[in-house]
Amino acid sequence: MKVIDLNTWNRKLHYKHFIALKDPYFSLTIPFDVTKAYKFSKENNISFFGKYLHDCMKAINAVENFKYRIENDLVVEHDVIHASATLMRPNNTYGFSFIDFNEDLNEFIKNLEAEKERIKSTPDLYPPKNGLNCIHCSALPWVHFSSQKEPVSGVLDSVPKIAFSKVLESESKLIMNVAISVNHALVDGYHIGEFSEKFQEYLNK
Repeated sequence: MKVIDLNTWNRKLHYKHFIALKDPYFSLTIPFDVTKAYKFSKENNISFFGKYLHDCMKAINAVENFKYRIENDLVVEHDVIHASATLMRPNNTYGFSFIDFNEDLNEFIKNLEAEKERIKSTPDLYPPKNGLNCIHCSALPWVHFSSQKEPVSGVLDSVPKIAFSKVLESESKLIMNVAISVNHALVDGYHIGEFSEKFQEYLNK
């Protein structure tokens, strides 16, 4: 982790502008073609959720601005960003996870499965391991939404939020809408564009 020097940062004025706003967050919902990712998961007998979440995390870690966080009034860049996903229990409640990112898909899925088992075996809401070096994400496989709003605590938040919709077939393609909410003090539309391109590229592999 390294501290960003605001005095030499090319986004200094943008940061100061947005950080002063009552609501510095903005959101977009983007459709992604998950046809190849779904086929890959079925052919290899692996979790489709694990496959697309791994692709998402590779894209997150490939865009510098998504690794920025505001901590103790400083802007810091983390080395690696992990996944904090809401994972369901059999009784339809859920727990927050902390899934260590690994470039290797199989290792990442092992980490995901370990968190699934932990959440099934405890009523705890929060994971024992936690931090700002993650993204908060949720899968809503029951609805194909076209927009989405995240809860806001009122405390300054710099962790990106991502929600994955139900997959629908359209013109022989499988489409999943993905809502992403970020703090505009750290992330601009350009960076979401970078993330979007990389995410689709990884989904297609």
